[in-house]
Amino acid sequence: MEEMPVNHVDEIKDKLADMVGERVRVKANMGRTRVVERMGTIKTVHPSVFVVESTERRGRTSRQSYQYVDVLTGTVEIFDPESGEYVFTPLGNQLEEH
Repeated sequence: MEEMPVNHVDEIKDKLADMVGERVRVKANMGRTRVVERMGTIKTVHPSVFVVESTERRGRTSRQSYQYVDVLTGTVEIFDPESGEYVFTPLGNQLEEH
């Protein structure tokens, strides 16, 4: 069995840092069968979270922060808005590939 890199969180953080200013589609599992999906722009990257800014109804702007570890576990999924493809493969799917 191939050994997986130990620190995926740093890889996610680095890739998102390169994507600041780009549009993405975010799908977040908020628990209790509540899933929130929104289109937005990656605004900033911090040591443990990143911020996505989206335009809501009536031109209102909202910002939502997400943890890198949630992207790693698949609780938060990030997609390319044009192709609909995953930007990151969720951990569960990575394990199935091996």
